[in-house]
Amino acid sequence: MKRRQFINTTGAGMAGILAAGVAPAFAQGAEIKWRLASSFPKSLDTIYGAAEVMSKRVAACTGGKFQIQVFSAGEIVPAFGVVDAVQNGTVQAAHTAPYYFWGKDPAFALDTAIPFSLNARQTNAWQIFGGGLELFRDFYKAYNIYNVPCGNTGAQMGGWFRKEIKTPADWKGLKFRIGGFAGKVIEKMGGVPQLIPGGDIYPALEKGTIDAAEWVGPYDDEKLGFNKIAKYYYYPGWWEGGPQLSAFFNMAEWAKLPKEYQNIVEAACWEANTWMLAKYDAQNPAALKRLIGGGTQLRAFSKEIMVASYKAALEVYKETEEKSPAFKKIYKSMTEFREEQLLWFRVAEKGYDDFMHSIGTIK
Repeated sequence: MKRRQFINTTGAGMAGILAAGVAPAFAQGAEIKWRLASSFPKSLDTIYGAAEVMSKRVAACTGGKFQIQVFSAGEIVPAFGVVDAVQNGTVQAAHTAPYYFWGKDPAFALDTAIPFSLNARQTNAWQIFGGGLELFRDFYKAYNIYNVPCGNTGAQMGGWFRKEIKTPADWKGLKFRIGGFAGKVIEKMGGVPQLIPGGDIYPALEKGTIDAAEWVGPYDDEKLGFNKIAKYYYYPGWWEGGPQLSAFFNMAEWAKLPKEYQNIVEAACWEANTWMLAKYDAQNPAALKRLIGGGTQLRAFSKEIMVASYKAALEVYKETEEKSPAFKKIYKSMTEFREEQLLWFRVAEKGYDDFMHSIGTIK
C-alpha cells in the first residue's frame, strides 16, 4: 500500500471511530497493559528472558504506552496451563514451547521440534519462506490463538544419565524426563517418558523418581545442577535439532490492538527469537568446559542408538498421521522442506564446518 493511500485509509477509519465516540487507547494516550504467562522459571534467564526481551522492546517502541508484564511459571498459572489461560482470556499472552501441548493435538509438537526434524536456521527458513507460519496460523485459530515465533535454543543435548546408555535395549524401562512429542518415540523403544517442568526436574532426578533427564544445554543444565546427581552427559538431543519457542496471543485481544502495535509485537518477538539463540551459542561453550572440568563424562549416542531412534520415530509419525489430519498436513510440509535443506547444508555448511572442526589437528 502506498504511503498516501495508507494515511488516507487510516484517517478515514479513525474519523469513523471517533465519530462513534469510541476512541482507541493509543489515540487517547491511555496505556495498554497485558499479562504474559511463561512456562519457564525466572532462574533460567535465557529461555525465560526471551519474553522479557520482547516485552521491553514493545514498551520502548510505544513510548511505554503498551506494557506486557511477564510472569514466570506458577505465578499466575502452572507451566503447562498457559495455553488454556490464553484461550479463555485469563491472560492475554503466553511464552512457551508448543510441544508441551501435543496432547491437545500432535500438530502442536511441530511448532517446536520433533525427533530428526529441522535445525534452528532451517526452522526459521521454513517458518518464513516455506509456509510453516501460515500453516500454524491456520491451525491455531481453533484454539483462539495468534502465534509468533519467539526464541530458539539451537540443537540441544541428549541429557543426563546415572548410567551409560550404549544400545537401544538400554532405553527399556528407563524413566526419562523428556519434553514434548519425543516421549512417544522413547516409549516406542521401551522407555518411560516423563514430562516435568524445568524447575521440578532436579528433585525428581535426585529422589530417583526418574532415571535420566534432558533439558536444553550446558548453560541451563549447569544452573539446574544436574551434574551433581548424574554423571553421564549425552549428545546430540536428536529429538530437538532446532526447537522453537512461541509467543501465543488471545485472538480477540490481538484483534483489538492497533495495526502499529501488532507490527511492533511481531518485530519484538522475532528480535527475541534471534536473541535467545545467540545467547545460548555464546554461553554454552564455557558452561560445557566447566562441566567437563568438574567431572562430567561427555558421551555421544552410538550410531546404533541413533538409527534405531530414527526408525522408531518414523513408525510414530506414520501412526500419528492416521490420527491427526493437522499433523499430517504440517508434517508433510516440514519434511519436504527438510529434504531440500539437507541437500544444501550438506554442500556448503557441512563442508565448511567439517574443516573448521579439524583445524585443531593441523600443525
